[in-house]
Amino acid sequence: MIKVLVVDDSAIVRQILSRELARAEDIEVVGTAPDPYVARDKIVKLQPDVVTLDIEMPRMDGITFLTKLMKHYPLPTIIVSSLTPRGSAMCMEALAAGAVDVVSKPGTAYSVGDVSAILIDQVRAAATIPRAKLQSMHAAAPTPLRAQLSMTRTTNKIIAVGASTGGTVAIETLLQSLPPNSPGIVIVQHMPEKFTRSFADRLDQICEVQVKEAVCGDSVVSGQVLIAPGNYHTIVKRSGARYFVEVREGPPVFHQRPSVEVLFNSVARYAGANAVGIILTGMGADGACGLLNMREAGAPTIAQDEQSSIVWGMPGEAVKRNAAEFILPLNEIAGKSLHLAQL
Repeated sequence: MIKVLVVDDSAIVRQILSRELARAEDIEVVGTAPDPYVARDKIVKLQPDVVTLDIEMPRMDGITFLTKLMKHYPLPTIIVSSLTPRGSAMCMEALAAGAVDVVSKPGTAYSVGDVSAILIDQVRAAATIPRAKLQSMHAAAPTPLRAQLSMTRTTNKIIAVGASTGGTVAIETLLQSLPPNSPGIVIVQHMPEKFTRSFADRLDQICEVQVKEAVCGDSVVSGQVLIAPGNYHTIVKRSGARYFVEVREGPPVFHQRPSVEVLFNSVARYAGANAVGIILTGMGADGACGLLNMREAGAPTIAQDEQSSIVWGMPGEAVKRNAAEFILPLNEIAGKSLHLAQL
């Protein structure tokens, strides 16, 4: 049984989250807390396996509390926050501070049912994360590689990346290891609407490559990274020698929108051997079959190894399907992808 502590200053939200989580037979809400001070005492007393945490609370904000928690008593923590531009920026800070995932409170884009299904899956995945990995997941990124790529080749190559739980840190590590003339990159990270823009903006500030949230019609060009916007699928298409993205609605795939599977399948179809596929840490199986389609279309493919993954769900499923040509630790993926893009 997975023991969960719900931390939120709203009594209504605490009640809703407790009720929805209790629908899962393998999850028990052992307690709730209206602020971090009460949460601290209940963590010591109740020994939860997973914590859900709001950000804006009285007496101490959630980010400050999370930073202290990860330093002294690391627990898998999922941010549950409202969909506001200010809130999304704060959630990016929370992910950097140690949160393993983010889910939006019910609102215009997500119903209670949508949120509960996503949160239940995230709680299950979070409960499998060893504490040692929580302590190491936000270690400093490696020194950026200075590999120089032929500009004539990078314009014809693209890199497609998919990630979920733990993926924000993995993507940051990957992109900080890339030079400014890297091949064009398209990324699907499971993340709610509006959060992806803050994620892209933050990465753009700390990486040598340019990073932006994808807009329909954006070209996939050397030195630029496109992050799929939350709540929309992003696919790659080709017109002559130009690759570009389409951002569209559509049913969730593997309960996700954006879906890694949708991205990878489009890359397999329109780029084939001119692409490199990378699947990073994440729960579930989204992207595993799509990565296999990419490999069968002639694209070199990489899966993050189990030891460096926060959750070896998506990459593990890809390995099971023989979709990954290479299985590598996170700190080796950037260099290998650059090498493969030159072949």
